[in-house]
Amino acid sequence: AALELGRRRRLAEATEQRRISSSKEVAALFLPLLNDLPYEEFWALMLNRNNQVISQYQVSKGGISGTIVDPRLIFKKAVECMASGVILCHNHPSGNRQPSDADLHLTKKLKEGGRLLDIQVLDHLIIAGESYFSFADEGKM
Repeated sequence: AALELGRRRRLAEATEQRRISSSKEVAALFLPLLNDLPYEEFWALMLNRNNQVISQYQVSKGGISGTIVDPRLIFKKAVECMASGVILCHNHPSGNRQPSDADLHLTKKLKEGGRLLDIQVLDHLIIAGESYFSFADEGKM
């Protein structure tokens, strides 16, 4: 319990009005939170027009091989906090940092949904152990 409280405190401190300019910065926010979990979690980082963090939102918590992500929940939160951009992040407990077909499909779906709402989906990171995969860095956005 004490370790979890420490992890949450570090994450809260790291996101306070922090400006995001790279996938490495996003990974630094989420690695302490997701890298050693035995199940998948999916998070969304809400950004203002200056790419400063407005809010972080846990979208879902799932099982060992997946979690259910409802795009409506992500965009509802983004609209509520008047976000201009969203960065998606989830973990792969298996340690495989490559995106699955479901990850690719979901990213495409969320990017299209964001376009309709004028909310830019900037990146999607997969945390796998101490490393990560960035859709933006790999040209998959």
